[in-house]
Amino acid sequence: MKETDFNEAQESKEENIDVKELLFKYLIHWPWFVGAVVACLIAAWVYLYVSTPVYNISATVLIKDDKKGGSAGMLSGLESLGLDGMISSSQNIDNEIEVLRSKTIVKEVVEDLGLYISYTDEDEFPSRNMYKTSPVQVSLTPQEADLLEEPMIVKMALQPQGSMDVTVKIDDDEYQKHFEKLPAVFPTDKGTLAFFLTPDSVLSSKRTSEETTNLEKTTRNITATINKPLTVAKWCCKNMTIEPTSKTTSVAVISLKNSNVQRGKDFINKLLEMYNINTNNDKNEVAQKTAEFINERIGIISKELGSTEKDLESFKRGAGITDLTSDAQIALTGSAEYEKKRVENQTQINLLQDLQKYMQNEGYEVLPSNIGLQDLNLAAAINRYNDVLVERKRLLRTSTENNPTIINLDTSISAMKENVQVSLDRVLRGLFITKADLDREASRYSRRISEAPGQEREFVSIARQQEIKAGLYLMLLQKREENAITLAATANNAKIIDEAIADDAPVAPRSKITYLIALILGVGIPVGVIYLLELTKFKIEGRADVEKLTSAPIVGDIPLTDEKQGAIAVFENQNNLMSETFRNVRTNLQFMLGNGKKVILVTSTVSGEGKSFISGNLAISLSLLGKKVVIVGLDIRKPGLNKVFNISKREQGITQYLANPEKNLMDLVQLSDVSKNLYILLGGTVPPNPTELLARDGLDKAIETLKKNFEYVILDTAPVGMVTDTLLIGRVADLSVYVCRADYTRKNEYTLINELIDGNKLPNLCTVINGLDLKKRKYGYYYGYGKYGKYYGYGKRYGYGYGYGEQSGKEE
Repeated sequence: MKETDFNEAQESKEENIDVKELLFKYLIHWPWFVGAVVACLIAAWVYLYVSTPVYNISATVLIKDDKKGGSAGMLSGLESLGLDGMISSSQNIDNEIEVLRSKTIVKEVVEDLGLYISYTDEDEFPSRNMYKTSPVQVSLTPQEADLLEEPMIVKMALQPQGSMDVTVKIDDDEYQKHFEKLPAVFPTDKGTLAFFLTPDSVLSSKRTSEETTNLEKTTRNITATINKPLTVAKWCCKNMTIEPTSKTTSVAVISLKNSNVQRGKDFINKLLEMYNINTNNDKNEVAQKTAEFINERIGIISKELGSTEKDLESFKRGAGITDLTSDAQIALTGSAEYEKKRVENQTQINLLQDLQKYMQNEGYEVLPSNIGLQDLNLAAAINRYNDVLVERKRLLRTSTENNPTIINLDTSISAMKENVQVSLDRVLRGLFITKADLDREASRYSRRISEAPGQEREFVSIARQQEIKAGLYLMLLQKREENAITLAATANNAKIIDEAIADDAPVAPRSKITYLIALILGVGIPVGVIYLLELTKFKIEGRADVEKLTSAPIVGDIPLTDEKQGAIAVFENQNNLMSETFRNVRTNLQFMLGNGKKVILVTSTVSGEGKSFISGNLAISLSLLGKKVVIVGLDIRKPGLNKVFNISKREQGITQYLANPEKNLMDLVQLSDVSKNLYILLGGTVPPNPTELLARDGLDKAIETLKKNFEYVILDTAPVGMVTDTLLIGRVADLSVYVCRADYTRKNEYTLINELIDGNKLPNLCTVINGLDLKKRKYGYYYGYGKYGKYYGYGKRYGYGYGYGEQSGKEE
């Protein structure tokens, strides 16, 4: 196998082990997961039970686009190319959608349907909305409701006999009143409330004896909430969507999310009704202005025509006119032809002059159209001017005067009005020129009949006036009928294709998604809690923590012992958990020492991590192999070996030799009562200068003497994180064992261990984890450690002591 393949296999194996450890870390807390999942599922069920389902109600409408959105000038070139329908339709439907979703029209719907007052049945759990089902209705005008700063809460307790207790909460004030019967009126500072029974209420209709008996036992508790209509309108706009079905059609889908299906249907239907009413009013404005102008002119012409007919009647009666002569008849025929043209000419002049007077009004007002103007260009200009004015007024419903679109329209309207005025002046000048020509021709015929009797001329003059007035009067009557037909034939701008209908399933809350979220939360919350707890742990808990913090090899994991059993945990011919543990540590240390190496230094970061306990029991375990072992107490500042081996005399020790190297070191060594192969060299009296003693050559000579007389030398040294003594002792050691304690040693203390490794300040550094609490489930893999089969599995699990368990067992 190639080296790269081997490395990849090792990395894959390590990753798999990490995943298993990660899963084990969470799975040991499986009761948390079960409890959290059950709690979240119960919470989801409660949420679904108490939540009011929200349905999506939608309707499909066709919005007519005969007006062609945008300006005529911009689209005139596109019309010739056949593209005007596609572009104007898109522009028009976008404008109409904005009008439909405008707060102004939605507020009109809210006020018309009374949606700003909602009713809740407090006798049910959860409380139920009572749209059109409340037995009592509360009335407050929209104008008064607009003045509310906060919602008004009206609590009603309807008694079976028809009386009612009312509690009204307005801001921080509360009012109470009792009504013996309904209808009733309740004046407040924010408006006058009116209460009355609904027509289909059982209390307001005839009841059977059984119904009466049931009602006598029931008190209805109903809460009415009165909001500002504009606030409700904003809520409706937020929950309403209007989208075209495609870019090439003028069909739109109106959707509303609401907890009451009938209320949603009523809202959409009323919205379309209000929209059609407003749109038709915009369309009929021009026709209404034209009708007003025609009626005014008919009144004036009617008076003039009556006066002329009276003059003609008086003249004929007084003059007694007879038949005209042939020459006069011919002259009259020619004169009549020109007089007819003069009448038509004068009619056009009168219409134009009236239009000029009408245009002198200030502001933007539509001009009368379709009143018989013969100049088609002028009539078309007036129609375009009126269309732009109607578009401006319609946009003002959803915009303000400062809108750039309105400002641009104002500029266009001013320019178009000026163009209409110029066209009027031009056409009027042309009519006056034509009038002058007609007058010259009429004068020529008048000279031909000048010899006719004066009575005949007067008759013709009066008859001509009567004819002019009669012709103008008939024309105005005809135009009035045409305008009335136009006014009555206005069609709705929005046509309903599909009636408002609700979806079969509610859009919120969705039970499947809610339960899925609850399941995810039930798993995620324990994971998050465990993860946060892991982040807050600043002390090591086991091998996994140590492996992450340092690269030093771990030679063993020592379980937590009972303090009542004493400091000595390893005994001869005993196969308990502690004995097997120290055999494993012993085997790993022998593997690391190699041939000819004897001196093992044991230290820790601070006191209390079990340094003396580890060194003492390790020395006992080595001595049980039949090897001569000496343990030296080099923690001369705070000697602790006497406590481990229960030795009362501690005056004699290595400090005496270090202070006077001429003494015989072996006289200070004493045999332990634990094993015949274990010897102890205590620290001795605490010197005033421990650092200087350890730095002298006496320590080197002492260790050399001990190496000649013993097969293993165990040095119990001071905590390296507190004093520098251990670093001075490191020069005589072959192997350094760094003791850390589970649930005691801080994780940040491993910075010191890593510095010692990087600086090579202690030789051949390894670490031992002490004080593992096997009662914790996270250390469950230690159970059964006393059996050899389990022991082999343990060694394989952590990669130490391969093949040493069986050998050490034989040696003992």
